[in-house]
Amino acid sequence: MIVALLNQKGGVGKTTLALHLAGRWAREGKRTIVIDADPQGSALDWSEQRAREGLPRLFGVIGLPRDTLHREAPEIARDADHVVIDGPPRVAALMRSALLAADVALVPAQPSPFDGWASSEMLRLIDEARIFRPELLARFVLNRCATGTVIARETAQALASHEPPVLASRIGQRVIFADAARSGRLVSETVNGAVAAREIAALAAELERLA
Repeated sequence: MIVALLNQKGGVGKTTLALHLAGRWAREGKRTIVIDADPQGSALDWSEQRAREGLPRLFGVIGLPRDTLHREAPEIARDADHVVIDGPPRVAALMRSALLAADVALVPAQPSPFDGWASSEMLRLIDEARIFRPELLARFVLNRCATGTVIARETAQALASHEPPVLASRIGQRVIFADAARSGRLVSETVNGAVAAREIAALAAELERLA
């Protein structure tokens, strides 16, 4: 399965979700590769920090911020159970290529009307990609979600009948994600990351059922 995390809006947590999904699947014994398609290279930076900390390698991270991604990712996927693409913000050509490579397009969004409005361009790109890849699945995932807030509940309700719909799994707004990233770790490798790790596990399982 090739999962592309895409949203032209920056700061929605694409890299965090990409790395944690890959880490979850790797710990389940699945061969997993992350493709860093963001020219900023945040996933590669995380991988390098992990190596500096002397932590074991869980999965490979490949830098591939090119609009030939739709040709190269399927070749990479031949040697993996799952490929996770960490997409770029605001680079339409790269996002189009990632969509043409993906089995599932996952659009992280925070529970905010601003994120909803900013997603309109992403949805247009998904519609375009489906002309060539009608089997492409697309879903929103609520990320950095403050539990129990009115806006989170209203956003989930608004997206329930939306196309693409929102996944049942949600990822909370937790400082532990940033703390773990600074040392090249995943939340499952930290002392206080159990709740966050369970949310990631639920998201990974839902994506596998979907695909």
